[in-house]
Amino acid sequence: MRRTEPWITLAFGLFCLGATPATAQESDPLLDSPVTTAPAERTARGVLRARNQAVMSSELAGRILEMPVQDGDDFKKDALLVRFDCSAYQAQLNAAQAAARAAREELAHNQQLASLNSVGRYQVAVAQARQAEAQAQAQVYQVQVRRCSVTAPFDGRVVSRRVQPHESVASGTPLLEIVDNRTLEIHLLIPSSWLGSLKQGETFEFTPDETGQPLQAEIKRLGARIDEGSQTLLLIGTLPADSQGLLAGMSGSARFAVAP
Repeated sequence: MRRTEPWITLAFGLFCLGATPATAQESDPLLDSPVTTAPAERTARGVLRARNQAVMSSELAGRILEMPVQDGDDFKKDALLVRFDCSAYQAQLNAAQAAARAAREELAHNQQLASLNSVGRYQVAVAQARQAEAQAQAQVYQVQVRRCSVTAPFDGRVVSRRVQPHESVASGTPLLEIVDNRTLEIHLLIPSSWLGSLKQGETFEFTPDETGQPLQAEIKRLGARIDEGSQTLLLIGTLPADSQGLLAGMSGSARFAVAP
């Protein structure tokens, strides 16, 4: 029989001790770590709208004398936007105030005569009614005169002028459109199926198309009714207080994070 060298037997034994069956190998902690998935996202399109916006209209018929603001101009609250020719209304006011003074003097004279039993209570009552009528007429013309100047109801910017100086307009004619871009809100139409998972005060990301800068917005309120045809609901969100460079009418995409 062929004799086996001792060193060969020793090497084979060490090899067998070092070899481990595949089923007995230790598992890799990286492979056995739990698998996580990134949160899903739901998106919706929206638009920026201002809480303070208005179309200023004429409250009387008349000719425009002055419009100090142009398209795109900024203005402060109570600033003059439009001034009408008010000469006719001012003359009527002056006449009404004079009639009110005459009625007041007549009433005082009749009251003095009544104290001397020279006139009866009827004359005094008639004089009181005339004075009240004259005062009411004067107040009507005072309102008309105040309407000759259209002032700004809030700080804002002129979107567009609908008329020009020296034009004569009728009562109710739109004069100019104004907006306050500091009071912007996000208006979104979301599927009604999201209603159960969205709550007031939750945050979401809104990215205007014009700027491309993501903004952290907050759900302010939800609409009161679901549209039957499209099955959508209005969602209104607030922008961060330090938002800059935003204008009413900008559109963008909103992203709502959803649990995996």
